[in-house]
Amino acid sequence: MADFTIYIGNRVYSSWSLRGWLPLKHLGVPFDEIMIPLYVEGGKDAILARSPSGKVPALHHRGRTIWESLAIGEYLAERFPTAKLWPEDDGARALARSVSSEMHAGFANLRVELSMNLRRTIPGRVFTAEAKAEIERIQAIWRDCRSRFGTAGPFLFGHFTIADAMFAPVVTRFRTYEITLDAECARYADAVWNLPAMKAWCDAAKAETIVIEKFEYQPGGSI
Repeated sequence: MADFTIYIGNRVYSSWSLRGWLPLKHLGVPFDEIMIPLYVEGGKDAILARSPSGKVPALHHRGRTIWESLAIGEYLAERFPTAKLWPEDDGARALARSVSSEMHAGFANLRVELSMNLRRTIPGRVFTAEAKAEIERIQAIWRDCRSRFGTAGPFLFGHFTIADAMFAPVVTRFRTYEITLDAECARYADAVWNLPAMKAWCDAAKAETIVIEKFEYQPGGSI
């Protein structure tokens, strides 16, 4: 049994599970992974038995429970400082924490109108002005981070950080809904999509068969 155990929801839909899981997988440390299906009978109780918030992801490590995605990233950054899950430069680190927290707390319209769905491509969907503004804001964040601190590599701050984990589900959403990106943002999105840990998540998602109707939309629909 590994020191780390992470409890996640359905890989096809659970953006927060991906945010907590991705840094752990990227580190390459051994861990056990347990998927608890969401929105099924008994699922809430099963999650509550492992996460005091009743939500996933939840990371268990040596008697500790860390039950929130950004907190999991912080915990791993402290445990594995040489992995540099936050940038070393204090200015870059401040920006990385700021954009991670903005992603964590904001973008409510994007979450509703572009829900994560790794099973389907949904082109032609009509979005509200509020969602479109949030899509533009995300691209502005990506361009700013890349231009200021990302020249040494393909990610927001050059190498992979917690900030990339926070935006990874957005990368999947932009692919699902075929959002047009400028060249710089498209290169960044491709780098995240092709990250080995990201590929591992998507490959496992392909094997899932549970369908949650609230996250399934018809092409061309509006909200």
